[in-house]
Amino acid sequence: MQGVIKSYDPQSKTGVVVEDVDRTEYDLALDALEGSIFRMVRQGQRIVFDLNEQGLATQLRLGSEVDLGTPDWITAAGGDA
Repeated sequence: MQGVIKSYDPQSKTGVVVEDVDRTEYDLALDALEGSIFRMVRQGQRIVFDLNEQGLATQLRLGSEVDLGTPDWITAAGGDA
């Protein structure tokens, strides 16, 4: 999944990410940054993430422009990227 960090508190390791396609908000798992290149994230940062069994955003990583491509709803409407 692709999204943007809405909020993040580095002391409590809590935060929220907003998914790109339908704007669903997901809480970050407490271990979301473990094993990633991130030591912390900032508001507005674009990321790629997975959901764990509890529905929490985890395994945060950077995406390339290919990974973060134009959403289908824009191309379906005839928009150019």
